[in-house]
Amino acid sequence: MNPTRRTVLLAAGAGAAAAVLPSTPALAKGDGADPATAEGGAAALQPYASYWYPDSLPPGSPGAGITWRSLKSWRAAGDADLAFNAASVPLAARFTPTPANPNARSGQARIQSLVSFGPTAANPAQGAPTADYYALTHWAYLDELVFWGGSSGEGLILAPNAPVVDAAHRHGVPVLGNVFLPPAAYGGQLQWTRDLVQKDASGHYPLAAQLVAVAAAYGFDGWFINAETDGGNTALATDMLGFLKELKSLGAARGQRVTWYDSMTANGSVSWQGALNSQNQTFFQAADDMFLDFRWTANTLASSGQRAGQLGRSSYELRAGVDVESNGWDTSVDWDAIAPSGRPHIVSYGFYRPEWTLGHLPANRTPGDFHAADDRFWTGPSLDPSRPDTGASWRAPAVAVADRSTVSALPFATTFNTGHGPRWYDGGKVTSTTAWNHLGLQDRLPSRRWVTRTTGRHPAVTFDFADAWRGGSSILVDGTPGAPVTLDLYATRLALTGRTTVELTHRAEADVTVELAVATGEPAKAGDPYPYTHLPAGTLRAGAGWATTTLSLKGLTGTAKALGVRLTASGPLKYRLGALAVRDDRQVPAAPAELKVVAGADGLRFGWRGAPGPVRHYELHRILPDGTRRFLGGTCQKAYFVPGLVPEQGEKRAHFEVRAIGELYTASGAAPAVHPW
Repeated sequence: MNPTRRTVLLAAGAGAAAAVLPSTPALAKGDGADPATAEGGAAALQPYASYWYPDSLPPGSPGAGITWRSLKSWRAAGDADLAFNAASVPLAARFTPTPANPNARSGQARIQSLVSFGPTAANPAQGAPTADYYALTHWAYLDELVFWGGSSGEGLILAPNAPVVDAAHRHGVPVLGNVFLPPAAYGGQLQWTRDLVQKDASGHYPLAAQLVAVAAAYGFDGWFINAETDGGNTALATDMLGFLKELKSLGAARGQRVTWYDSMTANGSVSWQGALNSQNQTFFQAADDMFLDFRWTANTLASSGQRAGQLGRSSYELRAGVDVESNGWDTSVDWDAIAPSGRPHIVSYGFYRPEWTLGHLPANRTPGDFHAADDRFWTGPSLDPSRPDTGASWRAPAVAVADRSTVSALPFATTFNTGHGPRWYDGGKVTSTTAWNHLGLQDRLPSRRWVTRTTGRHPAVTFDFADAWRGGSSILVDGTPGAPVTLDLYATRLALTGRTTVELTHRAEADVTVELAVATGEPAKAGDPYPYTHLPAGTLRAGAGWATTTLSLKGLTGTAKALGVRLTASGPLKYRLGALAVRDDRQVPAAPAELKVVAGADGLRFGWRGAPGPVRHYELHRILPDGTRRFLGGTCQKAYFVPGLVPEQGEKRAHFEVRAIGELYTASGAAPAVHPW
């Protein structure tokens, strides 16, 4: 990889009660720290995403806010922040519905995305009090996510933080940690490469075993290996190949994957090929796939695909790097070299730094601004994958790649929460005015944004943050179509029974008649509409507030293949959808227990014993002296940190409670705790 592409990155740089007691690492900061030192605010307790050097550390001392750690010496039992950093959502199975347009292919080119969600150091483990965040939602097009980062002055090996993994897994997307051995021009030291591939007395690679252990403990899916420090020789390349083979072998036994970056070659030098060839094919053969550097051409991709086939591998295991860090959708790309529209795709996509959709916006950007840009990046200028702009210079992923879904079992519910917002809503009321982000709270979201079908003008459809039923956002349909509008929401595989019920929570700012759209069959061909059955859901009156409409599906049989709504208005249409739930029975989760609190200089750490049975996530509230419940945050973990809490006027003791939230957003009973100030 050309080192100049690093500028932005490098500049930024248990179940038992005993598991939540203050004497455990889950509530203590620092290896072996005595939590008593945290009482009274003597220690900082904010947990951060983890990062390491392979073994040896740089000379000197780390900069402010940076902690230097050796991966070789890491042990899960001594990881003070593991309870905050370990993901808990399992990787969901996905299916591919009939594509939204005839050009979108399934089973061909796939998409890997390399994303920097924050700095290497001081990246909060569980979100932060700001809505200004890259809240990725277009998971339906991704095959794999790489948690990008690393720098010579902070650390080279990054474990993804739990919210990113939990959100990705909910949408069926594996997440890889990153091993970045930087070019010498950016502080890379060849010793770190040697540290990574060192062998023990038995000839094994201890750092390979450590990487597999970290991924297993943290709950993510493997590693992206990027060896860009030049100066090596054939012996070092041989050790790297042995390391890579052992990493893949050990990882495969734990369901983990390995991606190799096109950098080091067979003679140990760093020489970016932009192709699969004799210089790097041994590394490709030792990995699950390979990210090809950006200097590829149509000819090198074609020859790379052919070589992959000769090696008995799929050409789609090669990812052609597309660098969008600087110019986003204005990047010049030879799309036909990757995925020609009239022939089978050649290789897969490798998007480098698509968080440009956030970063290029001005400082006063809003969550709505970000999602408008992100929708354009992934869907294209038409903002409707069923009506793609195939002539645009930016050939968005939705034009060529079929979306996928994980909505295949009951119960299913969504509040259209994108994982960030300027405030938190519960039951249509604001329960916190603090801005927030936490991707682990993100819902499974509509994959096709946004498919609308009408004989009139198409309305605008967006995630909107001005009002919500629950979480931070809702769907807003706004326009003057002049004819009924059908909005596709979810491709599903939901088995219907005589008890299956759908609930819509919605409101209107202009009178609108609503019908639930349910399809039990697939479209006749790619791009065709679903054969919906429409069930009356009543007429919403302007300004009447939130309402929940309950509909029985007992007249339908088989499997629900898609869900949507049809909206009919005599004039302007301004309809807001806040929640959708599909269920056979109403389920309420069991309560957690033994909520514990430890104070530090920068906030409070909470830990609790998890609720038995299925839980979507946990929510923590503070009970104010006047009895008001204030939302403090939510997490899929059984530990949580809240910064900056102070006593209310005259308050001697703070009262807290944590509840389990089920898949239908039903809340359990509370586990309480009292903390003296």
